[in-house]
Amino acid sequence: MFKKIIFSMLALLIVQIGKAQNFKATAFPDRIILTWSADPATTQSVTWRTDSTVLKSFAQIIVEGSSPKLEKPESKEYNAATTSLKGKEYELANYHSVTFTGLQPDQIYTYRVGDGTNWSEWFQFKTAPAVTKPFSFIYLGDAQNDIKSKWSRVIRRAFATHGDARFIVHAGDLINRSNNDNEWGEWHFGGGFINGMIPSIPSSGNHEYFRDENKVLTLDPHWRAQYTLPENGPAGLEESTYFVDYANVRIISLNSQMIVLDSISLKAQAVWLEDVLKNNPKQWTMITYHHPIYSTAKGRDNKEFRELFKPLFDKYHVDILMQGHDHTYSRGQNLPTGVSGKVGGPMYVVSVAGPKMYKVDVTPKWMDVFAEDTQLFQIISVDHGHLTYTAYKASGEIFDSFKLKKTSKDKAAEFTDLRKVKK
Repeated sequence: MFKKIIFSMLALLIVQIGKAQNFKATAFPDRIILTWSADPATTQSVTWRTDSTVLKSFAQIIVEGSSPKLEKPESKEYNAATTSLKGKEYELANYHSVTFTGLQPDQIYTYRVGDGTNWSEWFQFKTAPAVTKPFSFIYLGDAQNDIKSKWSRVIRRAFATHGDARFIVHAGDLINRSNNDNEWGEWHFGGGFINGMIPSIPSSGNHEYFRDENKVLTLDPHWRAQYTLPENGPAGLEESTYFVDYANVRIISLNSQMIVLDSISLKAQAVWLEDVLKNNPKQWTMITYHHPIYSTAKGRDNKEFRELFKPLFDKYHVDILMQGHDHTYSRGQNLPTGVSGKVGGPMYVVSVAGPKMYKVDVTPKWMDVFAEDTQLFQIISVDHGHLTYTAYKASGEIFDSFKLKKTSKDKAAEFTDLRKVKK
Protein backbone atom coordinates (compact mmCIF):
# COMPACT_ATOMS: atom_id res chain seq x y z
CA MET A 1 0.00 0.00 0.00
CA PHE A 2 2.79 2.39 0.97
CA LYS A 3 4.63 1.70 -2.31
CA LYS A 4 1.46 2.43 -4.29
CA ILE A 5 1.08 5.80 -2.56
CA ILE A 6 4.73 6.67 -3.28
CA PHE A 7 4.38 5.70 -6.96
CA SER A 8 1.15 7.71 -7.24
CA MET A 9 2.83 10.77 -5.74
CA LEU A 10 5.82 10.42 -8.09
CA ALA A 11 3.52 10.06 -11.10
CA LEU A 12 1.62 13.19 -10.07
CA LEU A 13 4.89 15.08 -9.60
CA ILE A 14 6.12 14.07 -13.06
CA VAL A 15 2.83 15.25 -14.61
CA GLN A 16 3.04 18.57 -12.79
CA ILE A 17 6.67 19.13 -13.86
CA GLY A 18 5.71 18.50 -17.46
CA LYS A 19 2.94 21.11 -17.40
CA ALA A 20 3.41 24.71 -18.40
CA GLN A 21 2.97 27.30 -15.68
CA ASN A 22 -0.61 28.46 -15.22
CA PHE A 23 -0.89 32.19 -15.95
CA LYS A 24 -4.59 32.38 -15.14
CA ALA A 25 -5.90 35.85 -14.22
CA THR A 26 -7.10 36.58 -10.69
CA ALA A 27 -8.67 39.56 -8.95
CA PHE A 28 -5.19 40.89 -8.20
CA PRO A 29 -3.62 43.12 -10.89
CA ASP A 30 -0.89 41.48 -12.98
CA ARG A 31 0.90 42.09 -16.32
CA ILE A 32 1.38 45.71 -15.28
CA ILE A 33 3.17 47.55 -18.06
CA LEU A 34 4.04 51.16 -18.86
CA THR A 35 3.78 52.52 -22.40
CA TRP A 36 3.17 55.93 -23.90
CA SER A 37 0.14 57.08 -25.82
CA ALA A 38 0.99 60.80 -25.66
CA ASP A 39 3.81 63.15 -24.61
CA PRO A 40 6.33 61.29 -22.38
CA ALA A 41 7.17 64.54 -20.58
CA THR A 42 3.64 65.15 -19.25
CA THR A 43 1.80 61.81 -19.52
CA GLN A 44 2.28 58.14 -18.72
CA SER A 45 0.05 55.22 -19.71
CA VAL A 46 -0.26 52.02 -17.68
CA THR A 47 -2.14 48.82 -18.52
CA TRP A 48 -2.85 45.77 -16.37
CA ARG A 49 -4.91 42.58 -16.28
CA THR A 50 -7.40 41.00 -13.85
CA ASP A 51 -9.98 38.24 -14.09
CA SER A 52 -13.47 39.04 -15.38
CA THR A 53 -14.92 39.61 -11.88
CA VAL A 54 -13.13 42.97 -11.67
CA LEU A 55 -15.37 45.36 -13.56
CA LYS A 56 -14.06 48.65 -12.20
CA SER A 57 -10.42 49.54 -11.59
CA PHE A 58 -8.37 52.55 -10.58
CA ALA A 59 -4.86 53.92 -10.63
CA GLN A 60 -3.44 56.18 -7.94
CA ILE A 61 -0.42 58.43 -8.47
CA ILE A 62 1.67 60.81 -6.39
CA VAL A 63 4.93 62.70 -6.80
CA GLU A 64 7.64 60.59 -5.14
CA GLY A 65 8.58 62.29 -1.89
CA SER A 66 10.07 59.31 -0.03
CA SER A 67 7.24 59.44 2.50
CA PRO A 68 5.18 56.29 3.14
CA LYS A 69 2.01 58.40 3.00
CA LEU A 70 1.01 57.39 -0.51
CA GLU A 71 -2.70 56.56 -0.38
CA LYS A 72 -5.56 59.01 -0.81
CA PRO A 73 -6.00 61.87 -0.08
CA GLU A 74 -2.31 62.48 -0.83
CA SER A 75 -2.46 60.65 -4.17
CA LYS A 76 -4.67 61.41 -7.16
CA GLU A 77 -6.99 58.68 -8.40
CA TYR A 78 -7.91 57.89 -12.02
CA ASN A 79 -10.73 55.66 -13.26
CA ALA A 80 -9.50 52.97 -15.64
CA ALA A 81 -10.92 52.09 -19.05
CA THR A 82 -11.70 48.36 -19.19
CA THR A 83 -11.90 45.91 -22.09
CA SER A 84 -12.40 42.14 -22.13
CA LEU A 85 -10.38 39.52 -23.97
CA LYS A 86 -11.10 35.83 -24.44
CA GLY A 87 -9.11 33.37 -26.49
CA LYS A 88 -9.23 29.71 -27.39
CA GLU A 89 -7.28 28.27 -24.48
CA TYR A 90 -7.96 30.73 -21.66
CA GLU A 91 -10.84 32.21 -19.73
CA LEU A 92 -12.23 35.70 -20.14
CA ALA A 93 -9.95 38.35 -18.63
CA ASN A 94 -10.27 42.09 -18.24
CA TYR A 95 -7.58 44.57 -19.24
CA HIS A 96 -7.56 47.99 -17.62
CA SER A 97 -5.72 51.11 -18.70
CA VAL A 98 -5.11 54.63 -17.44
CA THR A 99 -3.19 57.54 -18.91
CA PHE A 100 -1.88 59.87 -16.23
CA THR A 101 -1.99 63.46 -17.51
CA GLY A 102 -0.75 66.86 -16.38
CA LEU A 103 2.52 65.45 -15.06
CA GLN A 104 5.66 67.51 -14.50
CA PRO A 105 8.63 66.80 -16.80
CA ASP A 106 11.74 65.07 -15.44
CA GLN A 107 9.93 64.06 -12.25
CA ILE A 108 9.77 60.75 -10.38
CA TYR A 109 6.24 59.57 -9.67
CA THR A 110 4.89 56.63 -7.69
CA TYR A 111 1.70 54.78 -8.66
CA ARG A 112 -0.33 51.67 -8.01
CA VAL A 113 -3.31 50.00 -9.69
CA GLY A 114 -6.24 47.99 -8.36
CA ASP A 115 -9.96 47.71 -7.74
CA GLY A 116 -10.06 49.49 -4.39
CA THR A 117 -9.52 46.28 -2.41
CA ASN A 118 -6.92 44.33 -4.35
CA TRP A 119 -3.98 46.62 -5.10
CA SER A 120 -0.62 46.17 -6.78
CA GLU A 121 2.57 47.30 -5.10
CA TRP A 122 3.62 50.93 -5.58
CA PHE A 123 5.83 51.42 -8.67
CA GLN A 124 8.08 54.33 -9.62
CA PHE A 125 8.64 55.91 -13.05
CA LYS A 126 10.24 59.09 -14.30
CA THR A 127 8.78 61.45 -16.88
CA ALA A 128 10.81 62.64 -19.85
CA PRO A 129 12.67 65.95 -19.58
CA ALA A 130 11.20 69.06 -21.19
CA VAL A 131 14.66 70.04 -22.43
CA THR A 132 17.46 68.02 -23.99
CA LYS A 133 19.28 65.99 -21.36
CA PRO A 134 21.43 62.83 -21.56
CA PHE A 135 19.54 59.53 -21.28
CA SER A 136 19.83 55.86 -22.21
CA PHE A 137 17.46 53.12 -23.34
CA ILE A 138 17.48 49.36 -23.91
CA TYR A 139 16.97 47.68 -27.30
CA LEU A 140 16.04 43.98 -27.46
CA GLY A 141 15.65 41.69 -30.45
CA ASP A 142 13.29 38.68 -30.58
CA ALA A 143 12.31 36.96 -27.33
CA GLN A 144 10.00 34.40 -29.02
CA ASN A 145 10.93 30.95 -27.58
CA ASP A 146 11.58 29.59 -24.08
CA ILE A 147 10.64 33.04 -22.91
CA LYS A 148 10.37 32.41 -19.18
CA SER A 149 13.21 29.92 -19.10
CA LYS A 150 15.88 31.59 -21.26
CA TRP A 151 14.83 35.11 -22.28
CA SER A 152 14.09 36.33 -18.75
CA ARG A 153 17.74 36.49 -17.76
CA VAL A 154 18.56 38.74 -20.73
CA ILE A 155 16.05 41.50 -19.96
CA ARG A 156 17.01 41.24 -16.30
CA ARG A 157 20.72 41.51 -17.08
CA ALA A 158 19.91 44.56 -19.24
CA PHE A 159 18.11 46.12 -16.29
CA ALA A 160 20.97 45.23 -13.94
CA THR A 161 23.43 46.80 -16.40
CA HIS A 162 21.50 50.03 -16.78
CA GLY A 163 18.59 50.25 -14.36
CA ASP A 164 18.09 53.94 -15.14
CA ALA A 165 17.14 53.22 -18.77
CA ARG A 166 14.27 55.46 -19.81
CA PHE A 167 12.48 52.93 -22.06
CA ILE A 168 12.84 49.52 -23.73
CA VAL A 169 12.52 48.94 -27.49
CA HIS A 170 11.28 45.45 -28.47
CA ALA A 171 11.89 44.70 -32.17
CA GLY A 172 9.11 42.17 -32.75
CA ASP A 173 8.40 38.47 -32.16
CA LEU A 174 7.90 38.96 -28.47
CA ILE A 175 6.17 35.54 -28.44
CA ASN A 176 6.14 32.48 -30.73
CA ARG A 177 2.46 31.62 -31.21
CA SER A 178 0.04 34.47 -31.79
CA ASN A 179 -2.91 34.73 -29.42
CA ASN A 180 -1.31 32.29 -26.97
CA ASP A 181 -2.03 33.62 -23.50
CA ASN A 182 0.52 31.40 -21.75
CA GLU A 183 3.32 32.79 -23.92
CA TRP A 184 2.23 36.33 -23.14
CA GLY A 185 2.20 35.23 -19.50
CA GLU A 186 5.83 34.14 -19.84
CA TRP A 187 6.76 37.44 -21.52
CA HIS A 188 5.23 39.50 -18.73
CA PHE A 189 6.75 37.15 -16.13
CA GLY A 190 10.20 37.68 -17.63
CA GLY A 191 9.90 41.47 -17.57
CA GLY A 192 8.19 41.43 -14.16
CA PHE A 193 8.48 44.67 -12.20
CA ILE A 194 10.76 46.12 -14.90
CA ASN A 195 7.71 46.53 -17.16
CA GLY A 196 5.96 48.49 -14.43
CA MET A 197 8.87 50.92 -14.04
CA ILE A 198 10.37 51.38 -17.52
CA PRO A 199 8.03 52.10 -20.46
CA SER A 200 8.06 49.71 -23.43
CA ILE A 201 8.10 50.64 -27.13
CA PRO A 202 7.11 47.36 -28.84
CA SER A 203 7.00 46.56 -32.56
CA SER A 204 4.92 43.67 -33.85
CA GLY A 205 6.60 40.81 -35.73
CA ASN A 206 5.35 37.96 -37.87
CA HIS A 207 4.70 35.83 -34.77
CA GLU A 208 2.26 38.42 -33.43
CA TYR A 209 0.05 37.74 -36.45
CA PHE A 210 -2.34 34.96 -37.51
CA ARG A 211 -4.93 34.49 -40.24
CA ASP A 212 -8.54 34.41 -39.10
CA GLU A 213 -11.28 32.12 -40.44
CA ASN A 214 -11.49 34.33 -43.53
CA LYS A 215 -7.71 34.12 -44.06
CA VAL A 216 -7.33 37.80 -43.13
CA LEU A 217 -3.96 38.70 -41.62
CA THR A 218 -4.81 39.66 -38.03
CA LEU A 219 -2.78 41.18 -35.21
CA ASP A 220 -2.93 39.26 -31.93
CA PRO A 221 -5.81 40.81 -29.90
CA HIS A 222 -3.52 40.85 -26.86
CA TRP A 223 -1.57 43.66 -28.55
CA ARG A 224 -4.09 46.45 -28.22
CA ALA A 225 -5.53 45.01 -25.01
CA GLN A 226 -2.24 44.98 -23.09
CA TYR A 227 -0.45 47.97 -24.65
CA THR A 228 -1.70 51.58 -24.65
CA LEU A 229 0.27 53.08 -27.55
CA PRO A 230 0.04 56.20 -29.75
CA GLU A 231 -2.70 56.23 -32.37
CA ASN A 232 -0.74 58.56 -34.66
CA GLY A 233 -0.10 55.95 -37.37
CA PRO A 234 -1.87 55.27 -40.68
CA ALA A 235 -5.57 54.39 -40.56
CA GLY A 236 -6.04 50.74 -39.65
CA LEU A 237 -2.54 50.44 -38.15
CA GLU A 238 -3.10 52.42 -34.97
CA GLU A 239 -0.89 51.23 -32.09
CA SER A 240 1.21 49.05 -34.40
CA THR A 241 2.68 51.87 -36.52
CA TYR A 242 3.42 54.96 -34.48
CA PHE A 243 6.08 57.35 -33.23
CA VAL A 244 7.17 58.68 -29.85
CA ASP A 245 9.26 61.81 -29.22
CA TYR A 246 11.58 61.61 -26.21
CA ALA A 247 13.92 64.52 -25.46
CA ASN A 248 15.89 65.11 -28.70
CA VAL A 249 15.01 61.73 -30.27
CA ARG A 250 12.13 60.60 -32.46
CA ILE A 251 11.50 56.83 -32.19
CA ILE A 252 9.38 55.40 -35.01
CA SER A 253 7.85 51.92 -34.97
CA LEU A 254 6.88 50.33 -38.29
CA ASN A 255 4.67 47.28 -38.80
CA SER A 256 6.93 45.27 -41.10
CA GLN A 257 4.69 42.19 -41.18
CA MET A 258 2.05 44.24 -42.97
CA ILE A 259 4.74 45.89 -45.11
CA VAL A 260 6.08 42.58 -46.46
CA LEU A 261 2.70 40.84 -46.86
CA ASP A 262 0.29 43.61 -47.84
CA SER A 263 1.00 45.91 -50.78
CA ILE A 264 -1.56 48.49 -49.64
CA SER A 265 0.02 48.71 -46.21
CA LEU A 266 3.49 48.86 -47.79
CA LYS A 267 2.56 52.05 -49.62
CA ALA A 268 0.50 53.54 -46.80
CA GLN A 269 3.32 53.17 -44.28
CA ALA A 270 5.85 54.62 -46.72
CA VAL A 271 3.68 57.71 -47.29
CA TRP A 272 3.11 58.09 -43.56
CA LEU A 273 6.79 57.60 -42.77
CA GLU A 274 7.95 60.27 -45.19
CA ASP A 275 5.59 62.77 -43.59
CA VAL A 276 6.81 61.84 -40.10
CA LEU A 277 10.45 62.16 -41.20
CA LYS A 278 9.92 65.37 -43.17
CA ASN A 279 8.21 67.08 -40.23
CA ASN A 280 10.60 65.84 -37.59
CA PRO A 281 11.94 68.55 -35.25
CA LYS A 282 14.19 66.16 -33.31
CA GLN A 283 17.97 65.92 -33.60
CA TRP A 284 18.12 62.12 -33.74
CA THR A 285 15.88 59.73 -35.68
CA MET A 286 15.64 56.02 -34.87
CA ILE A 287 13.33 53.47 -36.44
CA THR A 288 12.44 50.03 -35.16
CA TYR A 289 10.69 47.21 -37.02
CA HIS A 290 10.96 43.44 -37.23
CA HIS A 291 12.04 42.30 -40.72
CA PRO A 292 15.55 43.53 -41.67
CA ILE A 293 15.93 45.23 -45.03
CA TYR A 294 19.43 43.70 -45.14
CA SER A 295 19.30 40.10 -43.99
CA THR A 296 21.94 37.76 -42.60
CA ALA A 297 20.31 34.71 -44.23
CA LYS A 298 19.60 33.48 -47.74
CA GLY A 299 15.95 33.41 -48.69
CA ARG A 300 14.98 36.10 -46.18
CA ASP A 301 15.44 39.09 -48.46
CA ASN A 302 12.75 41.78 -48.27
CA LYS A 303 13.41 43.48 -51.60
CA GLU A 304 10.21 45.54 -51.95
CA PHE A 305 10.51 46.77 -48.37
CA ARG A 306 14.13 47.83 -48.97
CA GLU A 307 13.55 49.44 -52.36
CA LEU A 308 10.73 51.64 -51.10
CA PHE A 309 11.98 52.50 -47.61
CA LYS A 310 15.76 52.69 -47.87
CA PRO A 311 15.64 55.88 -50.00
CA LEU A 312 13.61 57.47 -47.20
CA PHE A 313 16.11 56.32 -44.56
CA ASP A 314 18.92 57.86 -46.63
CA LYS A 315 17.14 61.04 -47.65
CA TYR A 316 16.13 62.00 -44.11
CA HIS A 317 19.37 60.80 -42.48
CA VAL A 318 17.87 58.21 -40.16
CA ASP A 319 20.53 57.32 -37.60
CA ILE A 320 19.79 53.76 -36.43
CA LEU A 321 17.49 50.98 -37.67
CA MET A 322 16.76 48.52 -34.83
CA GLN A 323 15.67 45.18 -36.31
CA GLY A 324 15.07 41.55 -35.34
CA HIS A 325 13.77 38.42 -37.14
CA ASP A 326 17.08 36.86 -38.27
CA HIS A 327 18.05 35.36 -34.87
CA THR A 328 21.67 36.45 -35.26
CA TYR A 329 23.60 39.64 -34.54
CA SER A 330 24.84 41.98 -37.22
CA ARG A 331 25.46 45.65 -37.78
CA GLY A 332 26.75 47.77 -40.61
CA GLN A 333 26.10 50.86 -42.71
CA ASN A 334 26.12 49.19 -46.15
CA LEU A 335 28.39 51.88 -47.55
CA PRO A 336 29.38 51.77 -51.23
CA THR A 337 32.82 50.31 -52.01
CA GLY A 338 35.56 52.89 -51.45
CA VAL A 339 33.49 55.16 -49.20
CA SER A 340 34.96 55.97 -45.81
CA GLY A 341 33.09 54.72 -42.77
CA LYS A 342 33.56 58.00 -40.91
CA VAL A 343 30.47 59.61 -42.40
CA GLY A 344 27.92 57.31 -43.95
CA GLY A 345 24.32 56.23 -44.09
CA PRO A 346 22.08 54.83 -41.37
CA MET A 347 23.40 52.16 -39.04
CA TYR A 348 21.52 48.88 -39.57
CA VAL A 349 21.45 46.56 -36.55
CA VAL A 350 19.94 43.08 -36.20
CA SER A 351 19.88 41.51 -32.75
CA VAL A 352 18.32 38.61 -30.84
CA ALA A 353 17.55 38.42 -27.12
CA GLY A 354 15.86 35.01 -27.00
CA PRO A 355 17.38 31.53 -27.43
CA LYS A 356 16.20 30.70 -30.97
CA MET A 357 19.26 30.92 -33.23
CA TYR A 358 19.97 30.90 -36.99
CA LYS A 359 23.19 30.86 -38.99
CA VAL A 360 24.76 33.79 -40.82
CA ASP A 361 24.66 32.10 -44.23
CA VAL A 362 25.33 35.00 -46.61
CA THR A 363 28.57 36.70 -47.55
CA PRO A 364 28.70 39.55 -45.01
CA LYS A 365 28.97 42.36 -47.56
CA TRP A 366 26.93 44.84 -45.53
CA MET A 367 27.99 43.57 -42.09
CA ASP A 368 30.94 45.01 -40.23
CA VAL A 369 30.23 42.86 -37.17
CA PHE A 370 28.21 39.67 -36.83
CA ALA A 371 27.65 36.78 -34.44
CA GLU A 372 25.78 33.48 -34.20
CA ASP A 373 24.47 31.48 -31.25
CA THR A 374 24.61 34.52 -28.95
CA GLN A 375 21.87 36.15 -26.87
CA LEU A 376 22.35 39.89 -26.55
CA PHE A 377 20.92 43.16 -25.33
CA GLN A 378 21.86 46.71 -26.33
CA ILE A 379 22.18 49.96 -24.39
CA ILE A 380 21.94 53.14 -26.45
CA SER A 381 22.96 56.39 -24.75
CA VAL A 382 22.23 59.84 -26.18
CA ASP A 383 24.04 62.95 -24.91
CA HIS A 384 22.97 65.92 -27.03
CA GLY A 385 24.89 65.46 -30.32
CA HIS A 386 26.68 62.27 -29.24
CA LEU A 387 25.32 58.72 -29.27
CA THR A 388 27.00 55.63 -27.81
CA TYR A 389 25.78 52.18 -28.75
CA THR A 390 26.90 49.10 -26.81
CA ALA A 391 25.84 45.50 -27.46
CA TYR A 392 26.27 43.14 -24.53
CA LYS A 393 26.20 39.36 -24.41
CA ALA A 394 23.77 37.78 -21.94
CA SER A 395 26.78 37.37 -19.61
CA GLY A 396 27.19 41.15 -19.46
CA GLU A 397 30.36 41.06 -21.58
CA ILE A 398 30.64 43.86 -24.15
CA PHE A 399 30.49 42.45 -27.67
CA ASP A 400 30.19 45.51 -29.93
CA SER A 401 30.31 49.27 -29.51
CA PHE A 402 30.35 52.41 -31.62
CA LYS A 403 29.72 56.13 -31.44
CA LEU A 404 27.80 58.52 -33.66
CA LYS A 405 28.28 62.28 -33.69
CA LYS A 406 25.47 64.42 -35.04
CA THR A 407 26.55 67.87 -36.19
CA SER A 408 23.37 68.57 -38.17
CA LYS A 409 20.03 66.80 -38.53
CA ASP A 410 20.39 67.42 -42.28
CA LYS A 411 23.58 65.34 -42.48
CA ALA A 412 24.51 61.75 -41.75
CA ALA A 413 26.15 61.21 -38.37
CA GLU A 414 29.89 60.71 -38.06
CA PHE A 415 30.76 57.15 -37.10
CA THR A 416 33.50 55.83 -34.80
CA ASP A 417 34.01 52.11 -34.25
CA LEU A 418 34.90 51.79 -30.56
CA ARG A 419 36.19 48.26 -31.04
CA LYS A 420 39.09 49.77 -32.98
CA VAL A 421 39.84 52.66 -30.64
CA LYS A 422 42.99 51.98 -28.64
CA LYS A 423 42.63 52.33 -24.92
